[in-house]
Amino acid sequence: MDARAQQDITYADVIAEALHRHGDRVAFVAGERRMTYTEAVDVTGRMVRLLADHGVTRGGGVLALGPNSPEVFLLQAAAYLLGARFTGLHALGSREDHAFVARDSEATVLVVSPAHGEAGAEIKARAGSVQHVFTFGKELDDLLARVEPARLTGHGVTPDDIAWLQYTGGTTGVPKGVMLSQRAMVQEVQTWLASYGMPHYPRYLAASPITHAAVLALVPTLVRGGTVILQESFSPAAYAAAIAEHRVNYAFAVPTMIYELLSHLEAAEYDLSSLETIAYGAAPISPTRLIEARERLGPVLLQGYAQTESAGVMMTLRQHEHDGADLERLSGSCGRPAVGFVCAVLDEDGHEVPDGTVGEICTRSRAVMTGYWRRPELTDQALAGGWLHTGDMGYRDADGYYHLVDRLKDMIISGGFNIYPKEVEDVLTSHPGVASAAVIGVPHPKWGEEVTAYVVPRAHAVDVDELIEFVRSRKGPHNAPKVVHLVDDLPKTTVGKIDKKALRAAHWAGAERQVH
Repeated sequence: MDARAQQDITYADVIAEALHRHGDRVAFVAGERRMTYTEAVDVTGRMVRLLADHGVTRGGGVLALGPNSPEVFLLQAAAYLLGARFTGLHALGSREDHAFVARDSEATVLVVSPAHGEAGAEIKARAGSVQHVFTFGKELDDLLARVEPARLTGHGVTPDDIAWLQYTGGTTGVPKGVMLSQRAMVQEVQTWLASYGMPHYPRYLAASPITHAAVLALVPTLVRGGTVILQESFSPAAYAAAIAEHRVNYAFAVPTMIYELLSHLEAAEYDLSSLETIAYGAAPISPTRLIEARERLGPVLLQGYAQTESAGVMMTLRQHEHDGADLERLSGSCGRPAVGFVCAVLDEDGHEVPDGTVGEICTRSRAVMTGYWRRPELTDQALAGGWLHTGDMGYRDADGYYHLVDRLKDMIISGGFNIYPKEVEDVLTSHPGVASAAVIGVPHPKWGEEVTAYVVPRAHAVDVDELIEFVRSRKGPHNAPKVVHLVDDLPKTTVGKIDKKALRAAHWAGAERQVH
């Protein structure tokens, strides 16, 4: 057989077929708006033409900054159909970070919501690569109306083309662009459909950004001819009301969303009987609240453990595995490998260790990243020995379930956001009143972990509230410490490094630091 006939399909192929296949079925609901698959094909085709007319070609870069809407996803789809890279900017990020990502990604087109118009102009001015800034809404609609839609096809796109260039923080303090290929994103769709509890005809509710993790369930939904219900932000009342009104049967949530939903249900009741699966992850979750959620919502909870570097999929703890009587599993396990993944626990030499022995959790899959954008040394470290090294320490039990113990990295997960202490420490120590700083995560009943800073002031006094605002203005509200302790000195290890383990000890005594 000619090897060309065996070439892998692309993410562009999957998206084009999904949009074309389902005709007048409703693809998107956003408030009072309804968009059918046929209408989505037309808008996407026009976006492909618009991007191409403004210089976006295979290997080019496109950015988006704005709340959830059908157009925010269809812009991504158009980029993938051109073989271009898409990068989402988070609304809670600082303009400094946005400018860095725009510059580092070498993107040439940025599309923003009207509320971010000023930010868009600043990003363009600070990032030399950005040549065009468009605004979602009337401006973009007018531009699209002036062009003829291109035919949706994946022809010319290859499986190795980088599709999603998603940025994640780093221990160096500099965000890293994770390169996820068209092939990796096809595997993400297949893995999600096989292992993440999606109904046959999904009605998927997305209230967190579809420029980020919430998009993972979106293409699988479209593949099955389902409907995506989009909300611009999360509120428990609107979330519960949408489930009841639209008979939502699939949802994605971080633990804080589940907590708020449970609290709201105490004051008002909604018909949530349509729910079949709530896929949750991205942050530590309280076993007690998990049991409460199962009792209140039914056997619908499915945990996902993954990294951006593995296209957001890797392991699952499925609905029937959420046994309230098995607290050990609920409090520590991240489940078993999803379809399309091989996982192992390895020692420092890259050898697999026996069950019950702690090592680094590693994985192999077609969904694993190509590498870090423009960072070959970090890529070599992360993919050493043919495995993706997660940086998470854990073990596999005799039943094949994986349990997380600690992180090699010091990343804090608060309310679903990945927060990198080095980035916060770098900002704090740039303040003229700060001599040194250490940032850790401490337990928080709602957010999972709370950003806490220990600061050694310089000779003159420093105001705690000023420090918090100093970080907030430069790194965004989710990175800002919620508590700052002023201390005379920081504990150090025998080799002179700041001993964060000692700082955490007082806060985590008697509690397991989960890192799901």
